[in-house]
Amino acid sequence: MIDLSGRVVLVTGAGGTIGAGIAARFEAAGALVVRHRGLADGDLRTSADRVVSNAFGVHGRLDAVVNNAGVQPVEPLPDMTTGQWQSVVDTNLTAPFAVTQAAARHQVSSITHIASIEGTHPAVGHAHYSASKAALIMHARAAALEYGPRGIRVNTVSPGLIARPGISEQWPEGVARWEAAAPLGRLGTPEDIGNACVFLASELASWITGHDLVVDGGVTSRPTW
Repeated sequence: MIDLSGRVVLVTGAGGTIGAGIAARFEAAGALVVRHRGLADGDLRTSADRVVSNAFGVHGRLDAVVNNAGVQPVEPLPDMTTGQWQSVVDTNLTAPFAVTQAAARHQVSSITHIASIEGTHPAVGHAHYSASKAALIMHARAAALEYGPRGIRVNTVSPGLIARPGISEQWPEGVARWEAAAPLGRLGTPEDIGNACVFLASELASWITGHDLVVDGGVTSRPTW
């Protein structure tokens, strides 16, 4: 087990299914986790400095940040409004940009964005979501380039379909298709994503930056033709 005892980690969007799983895995590794739970803490585009400073102030240090907060609405591209597009970009891309800048000012050692396999494999009704996640992957690479000389590593984790309460009842055909397509034969768990984040924040990943770690049970390895 990776030992992060004494490290302080900020997880945004920790009130959601994936965020809670990420926070739990960091805690299991011994880290002190500051949980940003979402809307109650304000718009991260404008509150990033406050959220990061508060996280630093809780324990007097901040070692890692996981930018997990995000949204995934469904809207066909022909009917999508500029406002709907902008809302997703603001939450999924601009907010992590702001948090990254704030975290770098506190000289964290690791920043991880939660992207998605839809950043490279778009889905119908998710044009805004897929575009925001593709941009988030590139933002991490650009940040890795510019912050690397300061000893700050920036990576992304791209999940596949993650289990959540009720998903099998709400989308039975989608779950069945996923399980049939994934070489490992199952949906992911929030803890699977948390394990990847813990690894990237640890010394085991000390020479890894600008990387997109795909955690999808192998589904993107399957040919589409």
